[in-house]
Amino acid sequence: MNIDNLSQELNHSQLDAVLCNDAPSLVIAGAGSGKTRVLTYKIAYLLHCGMQPWNILALTFTNKAAKEMRQRIGRMVDERTASGLWMGTFHSIFSRILRQECDLLGFGRDFTIYDASDSKSLVKNIIKDMQLDDKTYRPGSVASRISMAKNRLILPDAYMADRRNIEADSQARMPAIGQIYRRYWMRCRQSNVMDFDDLLLYTWLLFDRHPEVARKWEERFLYVLVDEYQDTNYAQHQIVWLLTQHRQRVCVVGDDAQSIYSFRGANIDNILRFQERYTGSRLFKLEENYRSTQTIVLAANSLIEHNSEQIHKEAYSQKAKGEPISVLQTYSDIDEANAVARCVREFRANEQIAYSQMAVLYRTNAQSRAFEEALRKSSIPYRVYGTTSFYQRKEIKDVIAYLRLVVNPRDEEAMHRIINYPARGIGQTTIDKVNRAALQHECTPWDILCSTHLLDVSAATRNKLSSFVQMINTFHERHTTDDAHALVLDIVRSSGLQAEVNRGLEPEDQARRENLQELLDGMATFVQERKEQGESALLTDYLQEVSLLSDAEENDSLSEDRIALMTVHSAKGLEFRVVFVVGMEEDLFPSQMCADSLRGLEEERRLFYVAMTRAEEYLIITTARSRFRYGKVDISRPSRFLKEIDPRYLHVRGMGGALTGGGVPLARAEVPQRPAMPAPAPVTPRVADMGRFVRVSKATPPPATSSASAHMPDISVGTRIQHDRFGNGVITAIEGKGIDTKATVSFENVGSKQLLLRFARFRIVGD
Repeated sequence: MNIDNLSQELNHSQLDAVLCNDAPSLVIAGAGSGKTRVLTYKIAYLLHCGMQPWNILALTFTNKAAKEMRQRIGRMVDERTASGLWMGTFHSIFSRILRQECDLLGFGRDFTIYDASDSKSLVKNIIKDMQLDDKTYRPGSVASRISMAKNRLILPDAYMADRRNIEADSQARMPAIGQIYRRYWMRCRQSNVMDFDDLLLYTWLLFDRHPEVARKWEERFLYVLVDEYQDTNYAQHQIVWLLTQHRQRVCVVGDDAQSIYSFRGANIDNILRFQERYTGSRLFKLEENYRSTQTIVLAANSLIEHNSEQIHKEAYSQKAKGEPISVLQTYSDIDEANAVARCVREFRANEQIAYSQMAVLYRTNAQSRAFEEALRKSSIPYRVYGTTSFYQRKEIKDVIAYLRLVVNPRDEEAMHRIINYPARGIGQTTIDKVNRAALQHECTPWDILCSTHLLDVSAATRNKLSSFVQMINTFHERHTTDDAHALVLDIVRSSGLQAEVNRGLEPEDQARRENLQELLDGMATFVQERKEQGESALLTDYLQEVSLLSDAEENDSLSEDRIALMTVHSAKGLEFRVVFVVGMEEDLFPSQMCADSLRGLEEERRLFYVAMTRAEEYLIITTARSRFRYGKVDISRPSRFLKEIDPRYLHVRGMGGALTGGGVPLARAEVPQRPAMPAPAPVTPRVADMGRFVRVSKATPPPATSSASAHMPDISVGTRIQHDRFGNGVITAIEGKGIDTKATVSFENVGSKQLLLRFARFRIVGD
């Protein structure tokens, strides 16, 4: 990294933010202003100044953001140095810390992690055990209240002692929330389980109750950086403080104007009050927008200036002035959808803009139906983002539940999910007896399964329970020695999952088989890559990676040429040449549920600001005069937010109305509807047709240059190779001897990788 060239790589504001490392820093990064660029250059600069990578902690909100930054830093310094950074999501980093320190909190290091559906399922069981009405105590609502309490760092006893909570629960006709929370807390501890919120809560408890541990990690992390600070909740804010309060070498980056996740517990006050907590901190504003046209940037400025709670900035763009923003006024939601489809065809035909560079953004998921139908009728390929992710599909969750139980037999939710799936004659009556016995003896259901003499069941039932326990224990004994793929192959066979998934001839049955095969293929790839890089590939390693995946990240690939349909919340962080923001009407956007308070209304305005600033060149806003809602046609009024945009940047099209503006219509010409697109060529399924068996064959034999060879491959620095997955590369370094020999390879497309030669799958293509 050439520091002398920093002034050529960064603008003045970016450079100032990068070079300031002697005081707490707040970087307000407007939309499209190069936030990631500042973070990566700042970390690279710290490394250049002599700081070791393991002394730098960088916290992000998505694995994708962490991966992107690590790759950029690797290109600026080197891959090996970048790999040593403590960089990742809050949850992944804190889970690493807890794995090392959890004995202080009464947890075993093999604790498993509940996702949202697991938490909801446990809450549902507790509600049933307490004989409460699940129509009043809806598991989702109860789980949400428990989650919010944890994000505010409120433990069960404190929750039940707070009069405000008692009153709020009583008003919601759920006075037993505190008791449910206490039972949920204890059941998780008994099962050696943490949920996602616990990863934050227990990290805070660890640092708060064990100051010597907090100080140890504070001494470890000489510099802390936080991305998207406007999205932090109270727990994250407090943990960052405990890690930085003495040294105060911290840099947070974010944009208060893009704080849109209060429903998840995000607190905009964290970024607004940062300078009050960190006295002597410095403020940097990144105001140049590199993404959008001048018109879009100035229009967004004119909107967001109506918010009172903000850190003022004046975003600007040096790109072209661009087209005025089109406001399409339509007669109905169906008319609106057809108008959008027509505009999409025009952009495709007149501007040659790819579908993948266009997006339709809406306030609620329910709005997608009309647009899906209109696009389908117009033969326009599309993809709806935010739907069920791969790891949330039933057949996948069933396999994962088996894997979790094999690693941690006390995992209560995993046990409940698969104890009788596939059916093995263990009915709900028996399961209820197991649960009651566990409550009576103050232990876990697994403890009861291992001591069936405590149950009043028949000898036949006792044998079935014992067989289940024996099967799990057999696999549990292997989970610290066998690789994840080899073990899962045996699990899906022995458990009956393979036979169960292979049943049925309906399309959804075929999809289940393909999903299972995809999971097995993915695990094989996981194991191979980990082995090639000399890393552990056990079941615990795989579950650690899978448990931290989010729904949003499962659907984040926009590489196919399809128009994207998604909520505005899902669109944050993305950009498109053409953006349609639809349904801009009162009670829809802003939402009726959020417009009753100033704070709620200002967040809705920020949400619209986020939607506007996703557009690079063209922004089209649509409204409908009528909309079919709740079983009837409602007359709609244009959103108040439209009147807050400076009319100089708008051009109203379609029906008449009070809105006015200047400029030229975005697309005058009508384009005939394109002919229907031909059906895609059939894809060869990965699930064998004959006998409808999932292909769970043994691993492919290694190539001649792999560990199966009698001798190590004849390679040296400069040797060109072709890797099975990484493609072409050149060996840049070799270290170690014998079976521990490692080669560092610079690949054309994926950068530098370090491979353990006895497992590497490649062939030599020349020097």
